Amino acid sequence: MDNTNVAAKAAPWEKNIRKVVPYVAGEQPKNQNVIKLNTNECPYPPAPGVKAVLNGFDHDILRKYPDPNVSDLVDILAKRYGVDSSQVFVGVGSDDVLAMSFITFFNSDKPVLFPDITYSFYDVWADLYRIPYETQPLDENFCIRKEDYFKENGGIIIANPNAPTGVSMEMSVIDEIVSKNQDSIVIIDEAYVDFGGETAIPLLKKYDNLLIVQTFSKSRSMAGMRIGFAIGNPKLISYLNDVKFSFNSYTMNATAIVAGVASVEDEEYFKNITSKVIATRERTKKELKRLGFVLTDSKTNFIFAAHKTVPAQEIFDALRENQIYVRHWNKDRISNYLRISIGTDEEMDTVISFLEKYLAGK
Repeated sequence: MDNTNVAAKAAPWEKNIRKVVPYVAGEQPKNQNVIKLNTNECPYPPAPGVKAVLNGFDHDILRKYPDPNVSDLVDILAKRYGVDSSQVFVGVGSDDVLAMSFITFFNSDKPVLFPDITYSFYDVWADLYRIPYETQPLDENFCIRKEDYFKENGGIIIANPNAPTGVSMEMSVIDEIVSKNQDSIVIIDEAYVDFGGETAIPLLKKYDNLLIVQTFSKSRSMAGMRIGFAIGNPKLISYLNDVKFSFNSYTMNATAIVAGVASVEDEEYFKNITSKVIATRERTKKELKRLGFVLTDSKTNFIFAAHKTVPAQEIFDALRENQIYVRHWNKDRISNYLRISIGTDEEMDTVISFLEKYLAGK
């Protein structure tokens, strides 16, 4: 068979395939001897209780299906956040929770609204599920203009603090946005809220069209376990569960459930590591400013920075050649910025030391 140009020629059956441009995750280098600051993982291990329950885990349990309602984890999250268990939904990372939310809540002919610079999975999901959407431009300081969301829409999703900019909105702004959109669902993606942002959970007492989504991947050091959750009024959560059970009854595996419970039980450890990350972030901000970077006032576990004279691509390449991985996007408005996750104090000292020498030669 002649395979010439086979790849270039579309097969007849391809007309029925759903084609999308996928989300591109941060690189996961196989070499472990690198400083990995490109995917906003926590530099510290999970709570000691997580290790203990995994070490003592009865593997015989794995022959049985896990609890489809994830009751143990749902109940402890409800207690931790001061809500009823009927208000909590758990999924395989916040990406799973958000994807389920797009399918469940964004079914209007009107466009879903979200910022032009934000988590780049939002437009991927919209395209995948054939959801109309419009992006709203952030202002020159990478802040949301609330008035952009005071118009007809099929739903709203806002990351707060935002990614990749790190900027956090005041709760009064979110309150006003939700207040003016009570005919649609407003989702606040709070993946980074534990590093200095303000959660919108108190607004749930005021609005039944509000859904809050958080994750264990950042502040609970469990990106590898894949746990995310949503909090909203019981009717919203019921609709989410209906969609979940239409896909897969057993989304959370048994080890993730027990590890998640152990993580939430250790509040002291949670507060300790988030405080450490915040302290390192603030110190690193000062050092980067000293080296000629301009920064947003990040309230996340990363820094969004542009150098005043040296292009971001050059710095990104130099860092990578020296086994320091950060994130860079060749996108409008942010192509000269780097997103630098916060590592340990020692890792950030190495980054600053390298940049100091590198920039001195420019």
